Parts: sequence; C-alpha cells; structure tokens
Amino acid sequence: VADGRTDDGFGIQFGVNHLGHFLLSCLLLDHLKEGSGGRVVTLSSMAYRWGSIDFASLITNKHLGTGRYSWQFFPAYCNSKLCNVLFTHELAKRLQGTNVTCYSVHPGVVRTELSRNVSLWQKVFIEPVARLLFLDPVAGAQTTLHCALQEGLEPLSGRYFSCCAVQDVCPKAKDDAMARKLWEVSERLSGLS
Repeated sequence: VADGRTDDGFGIQFGVNHLGHFLLSCLLLDHLKEGSGGRVVTLSSMAYRWGSIDFASLITNKHLGTGRYSWQFFPAYCNSKLCNVLFTHELAKRLQGTNVTCYSVHPGVVRTELSRNVSLWQKVFIEPVARLLFLDPVAGAQTTLHCALQEGLEPLSGRYFSCCAVQDVCPKAKDDAMARKLWEVSERLSGLS
C-alpha cells in the first residue's frame, strides 16, 4: 500500500499485487503441468469487492489508481485485489484438462507490514488497532495453507476462499469477459504477447 512506480513504470500496487504474480505464474505454468498436481494460490483480499478496472486508463497510465495521500491508495489496492480474483477465475478456465488448479484467497485482516509506507500519524492510529483486532501472521496464513495443501480441493479450482472455506464472489469478480480482457492486457503489459 503505497504510491509510486515499479522500476518498469507500473503503478506500484498494480505492478506488485497483480502483474508480477501474473507473470511469475505464467512463466511457471509449463513446469507446474509437468508435475503431479501443482497449485497456484493467489493472495487477494475481501477488498476486491470495492475494486474496479478502467482498462483504457490502465493501458495508457500503467496503473489502476494512485495518489499522494494514503487514503487514495486504498482504491488502487482494491482494484489490484479485484485483478487477483479475476486472474484466478480466468486461469482456472485455461487450466481445465490439466493437473494444475488455482485458488484466490482472503487471508483475513493480518498484522503485517502493509502500513509501513504510511505517515507517522497514521501509524500511531493503525498500529494499536492492528495489535488489538488483526490476526497474527500464523492465523493469517491458514487459508493460504489450506488452499496449497488440502486434499480434495481440485473441483473448486478457480474459486475464492476465506476462513478455509469457499466463498461466493460478487458478479464482477466472475465476469468472464472482464477476466479475459484483464488476461490479454496483462500479457501485453508483461511482455508475454
């Protein structure tokens, strides 16, 4: 959660939260298919619900929203998390008939260093709240580990998990046309096409 650009010019939240993971997953797919049942687990967030994707702006500006103040970072974060869920939705379609499955995950609100780039006055507010209400990293890892390790999840490929259980997503997070377009734009932006 920060303002700025990646070294290759992408908005930091789009570049780090979506495009980097998209590229890494795509580069590893052939190797995963050679194995005996690989899984791609994408860390998303329930914040995807408040996300949107302006494809024209994304292609032109290489970001999904940005701003100088931390309250402006949140929409860009939500947008990147919608990308995570849509990526998983489309990846599952592309993996049908293979031994590789994929899942997107909301780990819960976890005490991490997510706020390390916010201002001091915001840290003074966030840190005590985080200590009181947020999950510790071990508890926050459980849904991710569940999707990576639990036997029998294969029929749920492409689904979204929270609290170690499959959850329904809002309609925009399973929009086939939007997921396909995001895939195509991500391929172009990451140099895969």
